[in-house]
Amino acid sequence: LTIADSLVKKSVWILGGDGWAYDIGYGGLDHVLASGRNVNVLVLDTEVYSNTGGQMSKSTPRGAVAKFAAGGKDLRKKDLALMAIPYGNIYIARVAMGADDIQTIKAFLEAEAYDGPSIIIAYCHCINHGFDLVHGMEQQKKAVLSGYWPLIRYNPNLAKDNKNPLQIDSKAPSLPLDQYIYNETRYSMLKLSNPEQAQKLLALAEEDVAARWKMYQHLAAMEPENKG
Repeated sequence: LTIADSLVKKSVWILGGDGWAYDIGYGGLDHVLASGRNVNVLVLDTEVYSNTGGQMSKSTPRGAVAKFAAGGKDLRKKDLALMAIPYGNIYIARVAMGADDIQTIKAFLEAEAYDGPSIIIAYCHCINHGFDLVHGMEQQKKAVLSGYWPLIRYNPNLAKDNKNPLQIDSKAPSLPLDQYIYNETRYSMLKLSNPEQAQKLLALAEEDVAARWKMYQHLAAMEPENKG
């Protein structure tokens, strides 16, 4: 090592998919986030095990068809961002570049500048979703407009200024959920093979979207615990 190696500030990033972050590597991820170390994590969330053929993960949303969920996943998606918030000292962001590239850039800059652990969960379209990926960025936008993928940033530094650390960067849902999900074969194939089940899971998925939005709104409206 040279003297320069000791003087130059290192930017440490850990990159992984949702199969790792939500499932098989979650224990290790939680250990890293709880360490308090100045390390950044980027989760590329395709909502399936993309590397191994599209198997269901805990990130797979309700109603989507994947390997090991041929009849549509009947449980809601795990909310990794919400699970990290109670630590209070982790910078957290949910981003979708196709919906808001400025918010995405801002999240990366804030995560890098934050002196502590950070995690950015990025919506990633994938061939396993079953649509022409030339429309990927537009589909990301619809995910946000439907409320399926709310854009948030949780910056613990804001509490020092008597501000709520949680900021919601997207607007209230304005697009019916079915106008987002049925652009993708992972949802529409169930509508063709089992319309009754598809309708049932769509109704539950709509409830999931409403409940998640209500939860984030509630948290964003709370008084900050740390008054400085």
